[in-house]
Amino acid sequence: MNAPVTRRFVGGLLLAWVPWIPTLIGLGYAFRGISGQKGTGVGVVAGGVAESLVLWGLLSMIACQLVAIIWLVRSISREHLMRSVVSVASVCASAVILLLMGLFVWLAWFHRQF
Repeated sequence: MNAPVTRRFVGGLLLAWVPWIPTLIGLGYAFRGISGQKGTGVGVVAGGVAESLVLWGLLSMIACQLVAIIWLVRSISREHLMRSVVSVASVCASAVILLLMGLFVWLAWFHRQF
């Protein structure tokens, strides 16, 4: 197996999946806050998720996901089918987390009701 490709694959996997940890923790805080305060609406969820994203750091998260996508796409090969399947799944997970992050930041910053 080619060592640089393997390093890109492992590094891409780490960068793609590690940001899910604070995201899931933030979602847990948001839903716990909703049930504890009997709050409803997307604004409550967006506030909890935006809080966790601020702690993690928006720019570092975007950078990690973009680098992960690049490394994982470059590690796809026809010779290693399972690695390619995991790479594609991880690229999709990175795209979803970027989409969720963009959605919640948009909701938190641009749809505030003063």
